This record gives sequence, structure tokens and C-alpha cells, in this order.
Amino acid sequence: MTRNWTRRSLLAGAAALGPALIVRQGRAAEYDFAQYHNQAASGTLHKNLTAMWAAISAETNGRVQATVYAENNKLPGGDPDALKKLISGEIQFFTLMGGIIGTVVPVAEAQQLPFAFKSAAEAHTVIDGALGRYIGEEMAAKGMYLFPIAGFDNGMRQVAAVTRPVAQPSDFAGMKIRVPPGQMMIDTFSAFGAQPVTTSANQIYDALKSGKVEAQENPLAILEGFKLYELVKYVSLTNHMWSGFNEMAHLATWKALPDDIKATIERNVTKYVRLQRQDQAALNASLRDDFARRGLLFNEVDQTAFRARLPSVYATWKEKLGAKCWSLLEAEVGKLG
Repeated sequence: MTRNWTRRSLLAGAAALGPALIVRQGRAAEYDFAQYHNQAASGTLHKNLTAMWAAISAETNGRVQATVYAENNKLPGGDPDALKKLISGEIQFFTLMGGIIGTVVPVAEAQQLPFAFKSAAEAHTVIDGALGRYIGEEMAAKGMYLFPIAGFDNGMRQVAAVTRPVAQPSDFAGMKIRVPPGQMMIDTFSAFGAQPVTTSANQIYDALKSGKVEAQENPLAILEGFKLYELVKYVSLTNHMWSGFNEMAHLATWKALPDDIKATIERNVTKYVRLQRQDQAALNASLRDDFARRGLLFNEVDQTAFRARLPSVYATWKEKLGAKCWSLLEAEVGKLG
């Protein structure tokens, strides 16, 4: 792929990607990319991705430009559609959680094994190491490039419900809870007795408002970013999974870039992943008190009874993920299952 091909292909797809992609001030960039993510424009991910690409543009003297699209540019099919577009090269950069990447690359689901990580900081250490490198190797076989330091943070996931708090597995009985696409999420909440329902992130509000679901599970920052605090009443601090947003590139596009451009992009991805992790941690930490002042009710959760429901889930996923993936994970977090 030549850089002219990159420019021509992006211009040809401009109607789908939006006019901002081709409306630039000054001279045209040699490389003009689309960066998708599924979070709100008000969030720390959008802020840091925007700053990251601005830095890359400045450091390359305008040779590289990128437009950052919040909420996947409102794609009707959400994350699964955006992932297909990344693999096909219609978009060039995308951030996505491991569970949804796992629909194409199963080992990526290891990032959200229930109760594997005690904290977001522990998860960062693991995905920045040998496990992350292995996941990246598997992703390359499917046409995706995973950056060495790729994991923008979402945080530890909590259950927020309209109808009742969750303190023990029996509280999940019959509860329709929104989860993102990905079989591990479905398996986990089914084991707890809930009824998982999948939607894209920007459809959670409507799903709660319409009664399609009565609960959702996400870090506290998602309650803020998508204004879910307007609908939910109870926040149960389950800390059942970590989630983040893996920065990926279309592999063929990445390989065709000059080494100096790749080095600049990679250095800035590392820098802004680390900055965003700090921003997200501070935001999640501040929101409990903020939400409590707005009338949301919080309860701490003892994980013991929930873990007792998971032996079959661990056994299933140990087989699906494979011995190498499982051993790399356990080497960092200890015995699971």
C-alpha cells in the first residue's frame, strides 16, 4: 500500500466517515486517518485520543492527520461493525475492549476474566507484559496491529440497577442486565442467574429507559459519560471485571507506514495511554461521592458467593483460551478457578 493509495481510499470513503475527514486547513496531509472509539465525546478517552493525534500531527509537521470519532461515528451496528471496518481497512485506528475483540480473536477475552484482577493498576501491568504481547500476536493473524502499550483504561466494572441493589447472586435472579457483546460476559452473568442482553454502548440509556433492561454493568465513568445516573438508583460495587480500550491499527496500513511515522505514532500512543489511565482513575474515584450527592445508593459487595458460581465458567474459558494464554495470566495474578 502506498501513501497515495491511503489518501485515495480515504477520500473514496469520505461519505461514510463524515466531511471532517477531508476538510482541512492548510496543505493536505500525506496520511489521513480515521480513529474510532465507542465512548462519549465528553470522556477521558476522547480527550486523550484527540490530544494524541494533535501531538502526532505536530511532530510530523502535518504529514499525519486523524479525525477522532466518538461513539463510533454513530454506526448502527456499534462496535462489531467498527471492528469489521478496521479489519477491512475502511477505518485505520480503533479502540475496543478485549471481550468484543474476542469475537474474532478469542484470547483477547482474557482481559476480562471475572475476578482475575484486583484493580485497574494490576490489569495494566498484565496487559502491558507477556500476556498483552501474546494477544497482539494472535490479533496480527486476523489483520490487526495491537500497540505494545495499548490499553486505555475504562476501569473496574460495577453493577448499576434501576430496581434493586445486588449483594448476593440470588439478587440477580431474573434480572435483565445489559452487557457488551462477548461470550465471556454472557457466561459470567448467566452463572450469576441474570439474563444478559447485549447492546452497543450508546444504546444503554434507551435500553434502561424503555425497560428492555433493568441494570447495566460498567465503571462509574460510564454512568457519567452516557448520563445513566439519570435512570439508575442502585450501584453495587462488585468489581467483577476490569475493562479497557485496546488501541489497534489496520495491520496492512500500519506495515506500509515509514519507520519514522510508526515510531512517532507508537511513542505517542504509549504516552497518552498512560495519561488517560491517570485521568480515568481520578474520574472513577471522584464519582462515587458525586453520585451519592445526586441520590444514588451504593453498597459494597463481598465477592465470595459470586466466585463460588464460576468454576464451570473458568473451566470453559481455560479450554477456549488455551494453555499458553491461561498460564500467562495465572503467572501474573495467581491461580484461577
